[in-house]
Amino acid sequence: MRLIRDTSPARAPSAATALAIGNFDGLHRGHQALIRRVCARSDELVPSLMCFEPLPISLFRPEDPISRIYSVRDRLVLCRGFGLDRVYMMRFDRAFAALSAEAFVERIVVDLARARHVVVGDDFRFGARAAGDVELLETLGARLGFEVSVIGAVELEAERVSSTALRQALDRGEMSRVRALLGRSYSLSGRVLRGRQLGRTLGYPTVNLRPPLPPAARGIFAVRVSGAGLDRHPGVASLGQRPTVDGKGWLLEAHLFDYDGDLYGRHLSIELVEYLRPEEKFESLPAMCAQMDDDAARARALLQP
Repeated sequence: MRLIRDTSPARAPSAATALAIGNFDGLHRGHQALIRRVCARSDELVPSLMCFEPLPISLFRPEDPISRIYSVRDRLVLCRGFGLDRVYMMRFDRAFAALSAEAFVERIVVDLARARHVVVGDDFRFGARAAGDVELLETLGARLGFEVSVIGAVELEAERVSSTALRQALDRGEMSRVRALLGRSYSLSGRVLRGRQLGRTLGYPTVNLRPPLPPAARGIFAVRVSGAGLDRHPGVASLGQRPTVDGKGWLLEAHLFDYDGDLYGRHLSIELVEYLRPEEKFESLPAMCAQMDDDAARARALLQP
């Protein structure tokens, strides 16, 4: 799969594409419906996706950053797994945001991405001040030579599957609903960082990963860890800011049950299986350790085959 960030048409691949356009921040079942439609044209057009980084809302509301469901790397890995051959990840800055709806389609969709079939959701908006809608896209397609497919909402229990619904479920720790919205388990991946090794002194050595910032999920979870020879190894994890030990910044810390290997620098995937409780600040390390014992026991019970 090829990642394209350069907006120069002269340096872009020349083969025509079937192009799904959207934020694709959660790659949930609604997003997957768009991806399936472009992949269905793979016999004649290159199945491709166009998304934006940073997310547009983050540019317009920097004081209130939207929580991130996945890292850029995790999104790209998922895209490759869905069968896409190209991902156009556009740098969404002030200049890009100022493109008129017509300029976005002519310069980015047609000249850069060589789109001959464009797939969007029924609520798709584009161009400066979100002036473009599906009707305008269809009009431009007829003039510029591309088909348009509009995909209606995918629903779950009479609710639209959306990134907003997914963020709400993650924030509430409703992991069964998260799995239903995604059509898969929810995992975060990254390279293991070398930390302060405080967990080892407390009897809970951990592997530490940097989550997407700010993370959509937070709290204590029963988890399964894969990678570096591990296959869904059971454990318990904290995704938070470690207030009891004056932690700085967000960290995903996972303790692997009955494991004593060295994983520093290795790439791991941590599946958040079940939510246990919110992160909290304890009065002392012994009080925190007592709670960790309880968390580990609950996680072991939940993860029993």
